Amino acid sequence: MEIFTNKKIAVIGNGSWATALVKLLSYNSKEAKINWFFLNKNDSDFIIENKRNEKYLSSVIFDTNKIEIYNDINELIRLSDIIFFVVPSAFLKNYIKDLTEDLKGKSIVSGIKGLIPDENVIIADFFKKNFDIDENNISIIAGPSHAEEIALERLSYLTIASPNLLNAEIIANLLETPYLKTNISDDIYGTEYSAVLKNIYAIAAGICQGLGYGDNFQAVLVSNAIQETKRFVNTIHPIKRDIKSNAYLGDLLVTAYSKFSRNRTFGLMIGKSYSVKSTKLEMSMIAEGYYATKSIFEINQKYNINMPILQAVYNILYMNKPPAFEIKLLTDKLR
Repeated sequence: MEIFTNKKIAVIGNGSWATALVKLLSYNSKEAKINWFFLNKNDSDFIIENKRNEKYLSSVIFDTNKIEIYNDINELIRLSDIIFFVVPSAFLKNYIKDLTEDLKGKSIVSGIKGLIPDENVIIADFFKKNFDIDENNISIIAGPSHAEEIALERLSYLTIASPNLLNAEIIANLLETPYLKTNISDDIYGTEYSAVLKNIYAIAAGICQGLGYGDNFQAVLVSNAIQETKRFVNTIHPIKRDIKSNAYLGDLLVTAYSKFSRNRTFGLMIGKSYSVKSTKLEMSMIAEGYYATKSIFEINQKYNINMPILQAVYNILYMNKPPAFEIKLLTDKLR
């Protein structure tokens, strides 16, 4: 479907999610090029020469006639109307450190599943606070989906959340393809926090798998995790929402169970007695849940919400408590 060809679209980031989103956006962009920002010129040169991303989802072949590559973030912002930010939350500030162009008036779309670690804020609040972006111009991409399956064109679903449902609809239409269906929501806070929390719970699921716990226990763990999510998001942003819908429960399920989940893999290694330091070194991609655990734990010091799974993961990752001991304590708190 050809839509919004008068809107200039940009993607900032070159990891798996960014690569998958460029593929989706290119499908719907019949005439206008997708502006794609790379921090590293060697990476962008490789795409231009080889029509694929060397480091992530390398099987995806791009029509480079549909892509305009940039290494100057200000030029990219100046020439774009809709900006997709798709980088690890811990690296966002590094990506935009040279940004001087005004973002006001732009449509900001976040595909980031984490918080800014040193500020403990979700991405929507980061852009509102630091760039004075109107909340109605911010959209959040929520799951459940993995970039790897989108690259393989396996049927997937996304939820686009924005207080401005017309804006959410525009972004949803930009992404929808025969193998990617979309829903819209006005809950940017609930979907963002849920996307952060599910990474923590996927680490917990991985730890338990590494320790030898079976499917029966994993089901109980995930059931308790969605209840923990509900308590948190309803306290932080109390509106009417269906916690069982795709953007909340669905996203948690795919992240806790999928072989593509880097957070589950991170936890699996911890459960198999790797240290946190060695696990971080071994993994080629960022596990957002590692940073999110500390941020959410610190946020919860203010609210004192009952979150035993979060507490267990925090104790293991940041207090160096033995995983087997912490999970055993956790089993007595789950119902």
